[in-house]
Amino acid sequence: MKYNEISHFSHPQHILNFEYTEVPFKCDGCKEVGIGSRYRCSFCDFDLHMHCAVPSLSISHPFYTKCSFQFLSRPPGNTPRYCNACEKDVTGFVYHCKTCGFDLHPCCAKLPMVLDDGEVKLYLYRKVSSPCHRCGRKGRSWSYQSACKKYNLHVACVREMLVENWHELYFGGGKGSRKLQSQIPSLKNTLQTPHKRSKGKVKKCCEMAALALQFIISAVLGDPTALIAGVIGTLMSRA
Repeated sequence: MKYNEISHFSHPQHILNFEYTEVPFKCDGCKEVGIGSRYRCSFCDFDLHMHCAVPSLSISHPFYTKCSFQFLSRPPGNTPRYCNACEKDVTGFVYHCKTCGFDLHPCCAKLPMVLDDGEVKLYLYRKVSSPCHRCGRKGRSWSYQSACKKYNLHVACVREMLVENWHELYFGGGKGSRKLQSQIPSLKNTLQTPHKRSKGKVKKCCEMAALALQFIISAVLGDPTALIAGVIGTLMSRA
């Protein structure tokens, strides 16, 4: 096989090829949305996140120091399970701790603890005390918070935004060749931005929120390098 090809137990009939896409896809491993780097069988329209295509057999996580998570191709048992990071249902590949019963989607398990582009720095927390800029609530799922602690967004809220806009993201008119920039118009109304500041400060705050949202969406989709350049900020400025 070539360096950009792999064989995978979940799709033994064909070789999977490495690709990079700006068009959203549904991972056939974990059943979650993806973008950016993937392994794909074009014959069968079969896609895997990088984290699902090349998983670790077992992992640890700094949020659960007493846990050892094992990679499973399907959720254990017969009862519905949910991801402890994003609170979304687990229906495919999963990292499971048998001792504690915790579950993590592969992409959630590999979320970077810090997202940093040199200007904006976001830290991943298991819980934060400040309200989420999307839902306005505290607690709930894991959250990314800015270094200044003024901007916060739940991983669960990002997941919900993606699910709510999935049809438009994936089927939004066209043959899949359009850039993602033109495929997420309804995200512009998803953030709660109750401002009581001067226009200049409002603009700066919205720019910060836009950059943070770009980073977090890219990370949750399985590829932190697939930043959605400028699109969220443009949409928010029109809202």
